[in-house]
Amino acid sequence: MPHTETPGTEAVPATRMRWWTELPLILLVYACYSAGRLVVRGDVSDAVDHGLALLRMEKALHLNAEHPLNRLFTSEPWIGIPADFWYASLHYLVTPALLVWLFRSRAVHYRAARTWLMTSTFIGLIGFTLLPTCPPRLLDPSHGFVDTMAYYSSWGWWGGEASAPRGLGGMTNQYAAMPSLHVGWALWCGVILWQYGRGRWARTAAVVYPLVTTIVVMGTANHYFLDAVAGAAVMGAGFLLAPHVLRYADAVKARFRTGAPDVPVASPATDATIVSAGCQTSAGERIPRQRQPESRYGPGAGPGASPSDAGEGAPAPAR
Repeated sequence: MPHTETPGTEAVPATRMRWWTELPLILLVYACYSAGRLVVRGDVSDAVDHGLALLRMEKALHLNAEHPLNRLFTSEPWIGIPADFWYASLHYLVTPALLVWLFRSRAVHYRAARTWLMTSTFIGLIGFTLLPTCPPRLLDPSHGFVDTMAYYSSWGWWGGEASAPRGLGGMTNQYAAMPSLHVGWALWCGVILWQYGRGRWARTAAVVYPLVTTIVVMGTANHYFLDAVAGAAVMGAGFLLAPHVLRYADAVKARFRTGAPDVPVASPATDATIVSAGCQTSAGERIPRQRQPESRYGPGAGPGASPSDAGEGAPAPAR
């Protein structure tokens, strides 16, 4: 994959960004995302129906990888326990760390990458709203899934209700499974590492992190394979929409900055001729104490002056 600029990831900030303006913006977006997940719970029966529909679709397409992975994670603690830690922590650590790294080391690309991530996150929130989905771990045990987070809960800080800290599982929307933003955010991290990272380790992490995250979300029975596919699709949609969002944001900023109409500035020549501000004097009238300019025809004479105006001794003009 060549190290080239692609639409949605290239942007040169017009002004230098400050962390004290970026941090509140990111916190606000994440708060909206979390609140949206919490408020839009949906009907449990609808969520279960949607989950079973996805499971039937995967079986028809021979894409049902969740069952063998979940059995492996349950029977092998040395795989299942690290997978639970991976699911419960890296989603909230790696993504912010990469945002900070971009801000400090790749500032010219930060704004576009941040906009891509936020746009995709809001699209995912729409998916949670329109399609509440029961994850495999919350289906009836007859469907063959084991909730590894609950199975290994004594090893971590999470409880048996979700990846949230103990006692806070009821404060999360456990039916916000479609799309999987664990996979979506991991894919964003992979693209950022591949494009802007240096060295072999960055390229390796760019491939391993989203791939392992996809396996983890299925093996822990938190998502279906189609949830992961939808998470990747959401990131693709956000990638395409991010340039338009940036242009709209720039237009709004420009409108606020230039809200007052510009006052036309008159040229010096115009200012020199308009000295009475619209007031005019009648012919022959002078402003008091105004000094008359000397004429090349002599004092008191003008181009159209008569002999009487010039004085009695003045010669008559030649004919």
